[in-house]
Amino acid sequence: MTTHVAFLRAINLGRRTVPMAQLVAVFEGLGHDGAWTHINTGNVVFDAAGSREDLEAEIEAALEAEFGFEVTTFVRTATELAKAVAREQFDLIEGDTYFVTFLKERPSAATAKALEALSNDMDTLVVHGRDVHWLMHGKSTDSSLQSKDWAALVGKLGSTSRNTTMLRKLDAKIRDRA
Repeated sequence: MTTHVAFLRAINLGRRTVPMAQLVAVFEGLGHDGAWTHINTGNVVFDAAGSREDLEAEIEAALEAEFGFEVTTFVRTATELAKAVAREQFDLIEGDTYFVTFLKERPSAATAKALEALSNDMDTLVVHGRDVHWLMHGKSTDSSLQSKDWAALVGKLGSTSRNTTMLRKLDAKIRDRA
């Protein structure tokens, strides 16, 4: 068994409410051991065997059946998460915001280049495999990048982002429980 993290896209926004205890029950119902959540934004840690693609498909189908709406899921192993947060891609200054955006698929070289070309004075994007490290000079709400910019390159449901502050806490919590 491998420890994985499922990052769920756009839950607990508007009518897409998902109680964490019910979310854990869905993962346990799939036979995934040791499921637990970290904060209320759709981060589920669980132990399972199987490929990333199979786990994502299984989880997405179960969550849609349970909650009645699509929940795009991005699975990373605990090791992949640890490597992403250890990357320290940017030197942050006061007021900066740093996200990792998880992609469904590894982008082609051309798509990775196009993603990085979205960088501007406010936003800097650097692609590493299926992850995009995203520095914002200011708050995420100040970013000039729009969902249509991402969608044109990775698909409407092809990405989900998390703040690295939260990701570091999640990584530490996983290591503490190991």
